[in-house]
Amino acid sequence: MSDEASVQFSEREALLFHSEGRPGKIEIIASKPMATQRDLALAYSPGVAVPVQAIADDPATAYDYTAKGNLVAVISNGTAILGMGNLGALASKPVMEGKAVLFKRFADVDSIDIELKTEDVDRFIDAVELMEPTFGGINLEDIKAPECFIIEQTLRERMNIPVFHDDQHGTAIICAAGLINACLLTGRRLDEVKIVVNGAGAAAIACTELMKAMGVRHNNVIMCDRTGVIYQGREDVNQWQSAHAAVTDRRTLTEALEGADMFLGLSAAGALKPEMVTHMAPSPIIFAMANPEPEIRPELAKAARPDAIVATGRSDYPNQVNNVICFPFIFRGALDVRATGINDAMKIAAANAIAELARQRVPEEVAVAYGVQHSFGPEYIIPSPFDPRLMELVPTAVAKAAMDSGVAIKPILDMDAYRQKLRARLNPTTSVLSLAYEGARARPKRVLFAEGEEEVVLRAAIAFKEGGYGTPVLVGRDDVYDRLAALGVANPQEYEVHNSRHSPLVPRMVDFVYARLQRRGYLRRDVERMINQDRNVFGSALLQLGEADAMITGITRTWAESMRQVKRVIDPEAGRTPFGIHVLVGQSHTVFIADTTVNERPTGEQLADFAEQTAQVARRMGHEPRVAMLSYSTFGNPKGAWVDNIREAVSVLDGRNVGFEYEGEMPPDVALNRRQLANYPFARLSGPANILIMPGLQSAHISAKLLRELGGDSVIGPMLIGMEKPVQIAPMTSTASELVTLAVLAAGGIAR
Repeated sequence: MSDEASVQFSEREALLFHSEGRPGKIEIIASKPMATQRDLALAYSPGVAVPVQAIADDPATAYDYTAKGNLVAVISNGTAILGMGNLGALASKPVMEGKAVLFKRFADVDSIDIELKTEDVDRFIDAVELMEPTFGGINLEDIKAPECFIIEQTLRERMNIPVFHDDQHGTAIICAAGLINACLLTGRRLDEVKIVVNGAGAAAIACTELMKAMGVRHNNVIMCDRTGVIYQGREDVNQWQSAHAAVTDRRTLTEALEGADMFLGLSAAGALKPEMVTHMAPSPIIFAMANPEPEIRPELAKAARPDAIVATGRSDYPNQVNNVICFPFIFRGALDVRATGINDAMKIAAANAIAELARQRVPEEVAVAYGVQHSFGPEYIIPSPFDPRLMELVPTAVAKAAMDSGVAIKPILDMDAYRQKLRARLNPTTSVLSLAYEGARARPKRVLFAEGEEEVVLRAAIAFKEGGYGTPVLVGRDDVYDRLAALGVANPQEYEVHNSRHSPLVPRMVDFVYARLQRRGYLRRDVERMINQDRNVFGSALLQLGEADAMITGITRTWAESMRQVKRVIDPEAGRTPFGIHVLVGQSHTVFIADTTVNERPTGEQLADFAEQTAQVARRMGHEPRVAMLSYSTFGNPKGAWVDNIREAVSVLDGRNVGFEYEGEMPPDVALNRRQLANYPFARLSGPANILIMPGLQSAHISAKLLRELGGDSVIGPMLIGMEKPVQIAPMTSTASELVTLAVLAAGGIAR
């Protein structure tokens, strides 16, 4: 029911993630240049006086001259942290920072976390209300009931910006979307469905209220708490619970479920027993959303009632009720029309849009990643949180509902243009990478980590295993087990470790490698020495013998040296020249640079090959390729002495009838800058290039390393393309997280 996933990791890995480099998960970056005195004068004094006066004259212009219109505060007092309870405002800060990251990642909404050190409702309300000039919206989080009801309702009445308690309404919206689709599949009508809600906290009450607003009849809902049914006349309930008291003589959850169409659980693990499920109506709908352990496991529910439709809050089962499907996008739509609040019409619009998306054909990348069917059905009533179409459909529906219900101050006049703008806000690479991780969990592989004695590699292997992405196969000495124990692994012997000193596979490896190298000047004893002493050779031989599906190395040696060792055992794929791709990932763009690692002076034919293969990688990562063949020469000016291979590459592509845009020769500013490109109306690129094919290794390698160190984008890679086995050579400075990403991409076939 929440953003929490079931991915496993060690406490050490979680602490390192939050502490390495810059502590925490967010930072403030200026959106305007700040390099010169003139920049500073415009940003602050005296230039700032102009927008100050403009806002004083017309407060609405604050949305034009400040960040207010795209800025949300995530506010908590830490009284109900992620099911951990009341741990205080300061302890809630990692969660609130995480929420801010999700806002940016999923909907390009800037967000700042604010933790208030008070449990006094009035002081909390006053503090938030006073911040209205700063923010375009308020996301309340992890505040215990019933205080959260008072806080949200009062703030909604006092403030003229959206106020949204996600623990209540985010869960309610996703549940409503799932209910809509479950009713469609089972032939039910909302005004007929009989629902038992188990749990009477903030989320349960919000779900109940939204379902009733959508047409579920009041008399068809029975709410239960730890004591039993909340019925009219019961005295030990608060005013928000008593509003949903049922007229019934049933007093226990078991009695309430007799003939019920739906169980909606927001309570505790194991609350729903299989025998209770057997007494529900045909094709029962079961939403068991307690986290991390649901009220009933889907397999137990299905065993009791094979006709059941089941949803949980977990990502390792179908139909995950995950708030991240909702809250970033409902705020995106509300902010874009400057809504004064988030009302029922907007929530219902969001629920309908999410439900409709699940009924549409599942995109291939989502289907592959999740192993789901290609059409709407019992195992897919709620869309994936990483479905890139959410960013377009949900904010559009929310914005339109805000306009129709009269709370939009700035209506959108061209909805088609708005949808296009929404698509441009996010980088599809981020969705594909997320899907790649889910795909790895759906189809785990064996990935060999060749440098299994290094701490960063061991941490990556632990994360790979505990994340459920596959089985790490470690190369190292016997003390690897002691190192794993030192890193907090409870049972190190569960890890598979191969030691060349006593591996029974060594004789087969020697035979295999010696057969490859005997005519290249190597004696058998040379091969024996390499296999016994060189982890890359030993690991590559393990991969060749089928002991793993992919291999990661590179931490202890330079990239070039690691590549030489790997090539002694593993050949390029037939008909292909290996090369490397660096992938630069920004908030709204991705750029692929090739070849950055292997070929010092590629031919025109090879450059054309690199362009085609990089275009395939780009498509697997969600992009329509636009290739630029880079040079210091712009279409012959200056003539240049080293551009023949680039021109030849363009000519080769002309003859291949490739299915993507390409152009060259051109410098980077023409390839990436629309205004510069406009000077060449004959150019065949419809927009800035997203694939840059470099003329030689020197320029490619220097550019990639400069961008890694100086640029603002995240960098993936280099990814090695074109080997007969999936091998990735990581930079020596890689973090554990970067190693896991390469392992997932290699095992999943995206980097190949």
